[in-house]
Amino acid sequence: MRFTDQPQRWAATPALLMGLGGLLLVVFGSPAREALSWVWPPTMLALAIWMIIRAHRQLRSRSRRWPLYPVITLLAVASISGGYETLRETADARGYPMPGQLIDVGGHKLHLHCTGAGSPTVVLEPGAGEMSSNLGWIAPAIARDTRVCVYDRAGRGWSQPADTDQNGAQIATDLHTLLQRAHVPGPYVLAGHSFGGLYVLTFAARYPDEVAGMVLVDSTAPASAARPTTASPYDGGSYDVMGRVSALVSASARLGLSRLYGRLEHGSLPPRSRDEARTSNATASHVRSTIDEYVQANASTQQAATLGTFADKPLVVLTAGSGSDATHSAAQNDLATLSTNSVHRIIAGATHDSLISNEEHAAATSHAILDVVSSVRSAGPLSR
Repeated sequence: MRFTDQPQRWAATPALLMGLGGLLLVVFGSPAREALSWVWPPTMLALAIWMIIRAHRQLRSRSRRWPLYPVITLLAVASISGGYETLRETADARGYPMPGQLIDVGGHKLHLHCTGAGSPTVVLEPGAGEMSSNLGWIAPAIARDTRVCVYDRAGRGWSQPADTDQNGAQIATDLHTLLQRAHVPGPYVLAGHSFGGLYVLTFAARYPDEVAGMVLVDSTAPASAARPTTASPYDGGSYDVMGRVSALVSASARLGLSRLYGRLEHGSLPPRSRDEARTSNATASHVRSTIDEYVQANASTQQAATLGTFADKPLVVLTAGSGSDATHSAAQNDLATLSTNSVHRIIAGATHDSLISNEEHAAATSHAILDVVSSVRSAGPLSR
C-alpha cells in the first residue's frame, strides 16, 4: 500500500487467515491440526477463488496479474489435495480398524497386538520405515506355535507420534515400557529386520535378563560389533536442521502425494497387510517418523554396539543371498560371533526386503524364529 499506486488491501484477508492457522498450530499442536484438516481445504479453495476475482478487478495491468495467478492456483490445488487426503484418511481409519490395543508409554501411546499362546513370547521389530503390518506373513506363522507380539513404533501404523528423539535407546526403552504395561511377561525372543536389528540389539544390551533368544533378519550393522562404544548425543544443530526438513517433506503427505509412492510398495504381502501398510505409508506422521529414523541412524548404530556378548543364548543371523556385498556379509558374520550358540544362514535368492515381504522367504524367517523358540524351550543348541 505504501510503495505502489495499486494497493491491494484485500491481501490482508488471506494473510490474516493463514497467519491465524499457523498460530493455532504453534499454540495447540496436533489437536489444532486435526481440526484444521477439515476446515482449511474448503476455506482455502473459497479464498483462492475470491483472490482471483479481486486480483482481476483491482490489478489493471495484465502483466501484473499473471505473476499472481500461479500462486493462487497452487493454493487452490493444495486445498483440493488436502481435502482429498483428509477424506481418505478418515475412510482408511474406518476400513482398517486397529487390532490389539494402545498403551501409554509416557507422553504417547504405542500400538501392540499379541496373538497365539505359549512361551517364550516372540517380539517382532519391523525395519526402517516399516510397521506391524509389514510382518503379515511372519506373525501368523509364529502364532501357531507360541505367543507373538507385533507393535508400531512412534508415528507409525496406529501408534501416536512422540516428542522425544527416536534413537535406538529410546525405542528400546519405549518397547520395554510397552511390554511391561501391557503385562506381557518375559523372557522374550526378539526378532528384528534391518534397522529393527539395531533396536533388538540395544534392547538385549539394556535388559539382558529379559531376552532369551534373538533373530537378526539381514540386520543393519552396529557401529562396531567387535568393539562396543558409548553412543554420543546426535549433534543438536544438525538435528534441528533435519527436523525442519523432515517437517517440510512430511507436509507433502498432507496433500496426498505419499499415496502415489505408497501404491508401488508392499505388493507381495497378504492383501490385508499390504493395504494397511500402504495406508500408513501415506500419512504425514509415517513419513516424518521414517525421516527422523534415518536422522538418528548414527546414534542407533552406536547404541546397538553396546551389546558386547550374547553369551550362549540362541542367536540366528539371517542374510539375504541377493544384493549383499562383501562389507555387509562380513558384518553379518561378526554378528553371529556374539553368541556361542549361533547359526548364520544365507537365504539363497532372497533380497533384503523379501525376507519379510515374500511368502517363501518370509517362511525361512519364521522357521529361524521358531528354531530359536525351540532352543530356548529345550535349553539345547540350535539346529543347523
